[in-house]
Amino acid sequence: MATLEVADILRDFGPGWRDANAGHISRGQLKVMAAIVRCRSAALGAHVLQCSGCSGQQIAYNSCRDRHCPKCQSSAAHRWMEARQTELLPVEYFHVVFTLPPLIGDIAYQNKAVIYNILFSAASQTLLKIGMDPKHLGAKLGVTAVLHTWGSAMTHHPHLHCIVPGGGVSTQGQRWVSCRKGFFLPVRVLSRLFRRLFLEQLRDAHRIGQLSFYGKHIDLEECKAFERYLVPVQQVDWVVYAKKPFDGPEHVLRYLSRYTHRIAIANSRLLRADEKTVSFKWKDYRQEGRQRYQSMTLQTGEFIRRFLMHVLPAGFHRIRHYGMLSNKKRATQLPLAREYLLVEPSLEEDSEATETKAVFVCRECGEAMIVIRILARQYEPRAPPLEMEK
Repeated sequence: MATLEVADILRDFGPGWRDANAGHISRGQLKVMAAIVRCRSAALGAHVLQCSGCSGQQIAYNSCRDRHCPKCQSSAAHRWMEARQTELLPVEYFHVVFTLPPLIGDIAYQNKAVIYNILFSAASQTLLKIGMDPKHLGAKLGVTAVLHTWGSAMTHHPHLHCIVPGGGVSTQGQRWVSCRKGFFLPVRVLSRLFRRLFLEQLRDAHRIGQLSFYGKHIDLEECKAFERYLVPVQQVDWVVYAKKPFDGPEHVLRYLSRYTHRIAIANSRLLRADEKTVSFKWKDYRQEGRQRYQSMTLQTGEFIRRFLMHVLPAGFHRIRHYGMLSNKKRATQLPLAREYLLVEPSLEEDSEATETKAVFVCRECGEAMIVIRILARQYEPRAPPLEMEK
């Protein structure tokens, strides 16, 4: 029995859903639907492979490479993990999660690029500022942050996963400063600073007209109404959750590569689908043990809507690096950290280390496969443009 995929649902029931919601679907969402449906099909072309060992042949259809496609994320995660290997340090790593309150999440859906950028900015500033404070650590931290916008039931739930080495180079740049064993930074301090920084930047964005509001939130365009809306979120603690440290750097990388390229729902969670409903597995975090894992059934149109609400704005970076791991500082700060931690330099010049790995491997004998023929993608004929009326 063939495995059910998101592509099957979009292919079979997407056209009807598009027609029923015409005018309410963004161009980006339409592009994602089209890419997922065409992924690894003749529509995108293919290449014929021949094994250098047993001479067996096979056809490999091209991927869409869209970051929202369930089928394209495994290879992307593997490539990302290989690129991060040289950045690992022999220290504890901590996983810190910054979550937006539901009231902020509501307006974030209408202002994805602006508010998600503020989330990245406020969370990274919080970690770097508290880390630099001599009362807590007094060190320059490194942060890798990954945006997720969904909960397990595919509802809108914006939050940021941050992976941070347990220490950093001292503020004077003279030594490595380690965190206390098993303890990173005080969560309550992080939570309060995160709330203050986020709300400051959110108010600035509203003041200069960067935010837009629709539907039930249309009144928030007025300054006083917007301030009243923010009153409840100023009076509660924002959720900042620090998980226990990882077992070692290698575990960090495997764990993080799953987070970096995770999407709203994987094909493996789908159970069944028809014209009326879609059923899938989800995790209810309010339950304990086996009761956490349950099945949920949604109307097919609602399933498609929830999946597409997590399409990110074009060009938006959902993985970002800060502090010691930022693009500007990585080249100087990481070698310094390795020096203070007495880490042997990696043998990148070694011929075996730099040996090119085979992109395609034979399923039968394990030898490299070579592309011997390219099958062009399909092109659908387009009608000539209509003449403009004079």
